[in-house]
Amino acid sequence: MPKPVIRIDCPCDSGSLYQDCCEPYHLSNDAPNAEKLMRSRYSAYVLGLEEYLLNTWHPNTRPKYLNLANDRTKWLGLEVKRFDPNDDQAIVEFIASYKENGKAEKLHEISQFRRIARRWYYVDGEFQE
Repeated sequence: MPKPVIRIDCPCDSGSLYQDCCEPYHLSNDAPNAEKLMRSRYSAYVLGLEEYLLNTWHPNTRPKYLNLANDRTKWLGLEVKRFDPNDDQAIVEFIASYKENGKAEKLHEISQFRRIARRWYYVDGEFQE
């Protein structure tokens, strides 16, 4: 008997199922643009996919590790505020809601992305007040 498929909403709050949204990128398909990459990276934080996060980080700014196994952040939601695409670079502004040590917080960031050989990478971000 075939194993049942569990259908869950995508953590990136796109309104799509995970299987139809971020999972293909987590399974090695390249994101077609910076917004999709940013959403898939948010989902990767929610799901603890450290290797995916490191592999989609620009080589010039990539940390050696993230230590997500010990991270107790509970991610609550994502809102994309702005997506400014360009040929080989893009900006994505977002607000990610989370809870840490029982306290609700928001991370507001303007992120820079670059494309190298048709593949998008997160470069860095500037936190907003």
